[in-house]
Amino acid sequence: MSTNFPDYVDVDYRDGTGESSAEYPHINDKIEKAIEVTRQGLEQYENPAVMWTGGKDSTLVLYFVIEVAERYDLEVPPTVFIDHFQHFDQIHDFVEEWADEWDLEVIYARNEDVGAYVDEHGLEPGDEVPIEELDEHNRHHVENILEYDEETFPFLLDTYVGNHLLKTVALNDAIEAYEIDGIVSGVRWDEQDARADETFFSPRHDPDIYPPHDRVQPILQFDEAAVWEAFWDFVVPDTVPEFPDEGYVPESKADLPNDLEPEDTPVSPKYWEGFRSLGSEISTEKTEDDPAWLQDLEGTTERAGRAQDKEDLMERLRDLGYM
Repeated sequence: MSTNFPDYVDVDYRDGTGESSAEYPHINDKIEKAIEVTRQGLEQYENPAVMWTGGKDSTLVLYFVIEVAERYDLEVPPTVFIDHFQHFDQIHDFVEEWADEWDLEVIYARNEDVGAYVDEHGLEPGDEVPIEELDEHNRHHVENILEYDEETFPFLLDTYVGNHLLKTVALNDAIEAYEIDGIVSGVRWDEQDARADETFFSPRHDPDIYPPHDRVQPILQFDEAAVWEAFWDFVVPDTVPEFPDEGYVPESKADLPNDLEPEDTPVSPKYWEGFRSLGSEISTEKTEDDPAWLQDLEGTTERAGRAQDKEDLMERLRDLGYM
């Protein structure tokens, strides 16, 4: 592992300090900043990658990356998809379909050691995995970094050990293997308290915790409603030729124009079903029957359908390299 962050990167790590979405009141203000940060990210880093979960935030970031790359004659970097073995099947299908549509390289980040043990023993989510059966790399993370002293951990994404091994370790291993120096991600200020103090360029340079790299975060200034506004005014019309140019917001799966189907749009299918946040198949539930963008975005919590034990651990998890 490289222990030094490269000196060719020249970004302002203070950009965004003390700000909130209020500093970017109009959708055009938010988009202008997103384009600025995205362009810097593509120009400053020699080996950037886009964090893509198949969710709305990372897909919006990917849209900006593709648009900026085309506008300024830059390369579209590969995407990193963390396969934690507990995704909805529709998420995998969505990522594969749109990666093909947009001609994207997808790096699948997996904790192969944990996955192999789970497959070999036919485990289901919630079953216990013995720590002693992990390889040295994973045992180091569990025992020395997490300081976890139990003999087993549950094969569940939304737990402290499970989230770290299945997502963070998998991501950091991919960053190291592909020598990624900048991860472009869809973190937002309003999404969680643990993300409220993030800046547009966020250093992750401690080699004792993760391979030194930066997080590039172009949509910090968006809130949930603004994300959906950008989708229906820009992302979908620019991506789907048959879709109206601007301002058409479908009220259901059956309300798409010109014989379009939901799968014709770059909108992850779970949002059409009423999910507002996409976690694991085991621990995420839809919040209502209406599509996500038609729900009470101001008066209700976006991540209400997510397991709260992991949400309460977010600060510690982010210190260890979680998104």
